[in-house]
Amino acid sequence: MTVVFESILPIFLLVLLGAWLKHSTFVDRSLWLGLEQFGYFILFPALLFSTLAQADFAGLKADATAIATIGSISLMSALVLLLWPVLRDRQVSGASFTSVFQTATRWNGFMALAIAQKLYGPIGLTLTALVMTLVIIPINLYNIGVLVWFGGGNRDFRRFFAKIVTNPLIVASVLGILVNLIGLKVYGPVMATIDMLASASLSLGLVMVGAGLHASDALKPSATALLAVFLKLIVMPVFMVSASYLLGIRGDALLVIALGAAVPTAMNGYLLAKQMDGDAELYSAVATVQTVVSFFTIPLVLHLTTYVAGT
Repeated sequence: MTVVFESILPIFLLVLLGAWLKHSTFVDRSLWLGLEQFGYFILFPALLFSTLAQADFAGLKADATAIATIGSISLMSALVLLLWPVLRDRQVSGASFTSVFQTATRWNGFMALAIAQKLYGPIGLTLTALVMTLVIIPINLYNIGVLVWFGGGNRDFRRFFAKIVTNPLIVASVLGILVNLIGLKVYGPVMATIDMLASASLSLGLVMVGAGLHASDALKPSATALLAVFLKLIVMPVFMVSASYLLGIRGDALLVIALGAAVPTAMNGYLLAKQMDGDAELYSAVATVQTVVSFFTIPLVLHLTTYVAGT
């Protein structure tokens, strides 16, 4: 419990710092839009490229892990899409639905990395990086598709395709994987520059989430927000642990997969909601509630998974 608390607390404090700065007089309000664009087009792509290009997956069995993780995320995506008619009848807008979808399917890989390192050491880091590599592109494909379809704009297939192939997160992920697979060595000073940008992305992204936070929405979450919390923190771990177990994954590998499923949603989805006409306010409220609730659900998921994992 202490490890989980120490891993989550800095993230939550940065979100609170962003909320405080947004309502203080220290930062000009005109700065926030530029920071959001800088994060979306530069910092987060640098983080994805740096992570994927340098990850070491030697000796790991990626096939079963790929089927379990991608399959679980696909199943969750299908489940949320099936909920759309019900939510629409309850006056949930298309923009709000995109935030339910995003917060139910995205996961905070960097929180998972921090906890995995403390709990499982180097193998935890490697396994978490493997899961990140496997799910980054499918998650972004699904979420961008939902944002294009439900975000209120033109549903032209060409527009959807253009959004996919030009999305900086997907472009960076593909390039990072290609560099890793072919063994290309990026010129040292260039890679160091990318790494420096990447190191700034997480903290700045968390501050920007806080800046978009509406405390009243987070303190008194709507039924829609609570649904997204339940889907991500309870249903997703059940899907992913069950699929992994059925595919023969055991031990620390299963625990790391459970951890990845149990962490709250990724903070960069807030920027995607802002950029693509989603409900960014709902996203920030759900992300905040998920972070608080995960203090309790992550230890519970890991505790229950130890019995399944055979450790």
